Amino acid sequence: MKAWDVIVIGAGAAGLMCAAEAGKRGRRVLLLDHGKRIGRKILMSGGGRCNFTNYFIEPGAYLCDNPHFVKSALARYTQWDFIALVEKHGIAYHEKTLGQLFCDDSAQDIVDMLVKECEDAGVRIQLRTEILDVERLGEGFMVATAGDEYSCQSLVVASGGLSMPKIGATPFGYKLAEQFGLKVLPTRAGLVPFTLQPEDKATLEPLAGVSLPVVAESEDGTRFAENLLFTHRGISGPSVLQISSYWQAGEQVKFELLPAGRLAQGIADHPNQELKTWLSHQLPKRLVEALLEREKIISKPLKQYVPKEVAAIEQLLAAWPLKPGGTEGYRTAEVTLGGVDTNELSSKTMMANKVPNLYFIGEVVDVTGWLGGYNFQWAWSAGWCTGQVV
Repeated sequence: MKAWDVIVIGAGAAGLMCAAEAGKRGRRVLLLDHGKRIGRKILMSGGGRCNFTNYFIEPGAYLCDNPHFVKSALARYTQWDFIALVEKHGIAYHEKTLGQLFCDDSAQDIVDMLVKECEDAGVRIQLRTEILDVERLGEGFMVATAGDEYSCQSLVVASGGLSMPKIGATPFGYKLAEQFGLKVLPTRAGLVPFTLQPEDKATLEPLAGVSLPVVAESEDGTRFAENLLFTHRGISGPSVLQISSYWQAGEQVKFELLPAGRLAQGIADHPNQELKTWLSHQLPKRLVEALLEREKIISKPLKQYVPKEVAAIEQLLAAWPLKPGGTEGYRTAEVTLGGVDTNELSSKTMMANKVPNLYFIGEVVDVTGWLGGYNFQWAWSAGWCTGQVV
């Protein structure tokens, strides 16, 4: 049996960060992954340019059953720390909208940076390695693979969630947590497009490709001002992906297409203009046609609408209700909501409270960030914190 100080399972963002940090402390680290490539999710992210962090990281941007859990890690290893690492490696980057930072060239730059950090720290990375069994071995662990058995003092599980199964996502981490008696909260797809009810699909499917800025609001009052995109399967775009994490099956989502009062101003400014014509100057024409058809609104000169009609149309435009049929599921989801219960873990080290030397980091844990670099920053922060102690 080959002995290591630390075994990290999962060569994604959190696993690479943790392995590099542990290696820097002189620990003998083995990083295992069942896939063919390192950092597959990193490579796919941000349209291949990796939205690696955000200028505006804050605990309030994370969903977790214990909202205080993320505070320690995010404070100890911040977005500025990761940006400094990126700059140290000479990686060019730029800000898009809302503080989101992307590589100028390729997500491969981030993967190469993390691999270099691991190599410089003496970490051994082993791919195409399926883990068959994990058992307690004294104060440490035994990890059995198809080809070998390894022992370690500390075991770090960074195996990810269920999103994007085509790149190898599995429930391995959840099963391992349950094997050692840790509670795993129910999982579901997050940051994911919505599908539509059949009757809405018939009206809205022809809008595929239409995009516009909106404010999306979930039933719990969470709001995101981002773009909405109509697709052949339903609705997507940043506003939908963001609000999907706060949506429960059967609930409505409301979209502010136009701010309240805009129609009243339109009537004052253009009383002789038809509603359809006026709306087409405010919103995409195809959307206006679909809205009038769906809501059975008859277009006539603005001055002909009585106050009650104006109020109803204004309410519709300010809070257009849509009840999704569901989501596209893990196939296209960027993240997995739920996972290993944070009440089972130390917020400073990510170690399981009742299983010494067993750690869970990254997406396998019940921590989900907003779209825009927040989930990567959680991976960097959690990985760094665990790397200081394993």
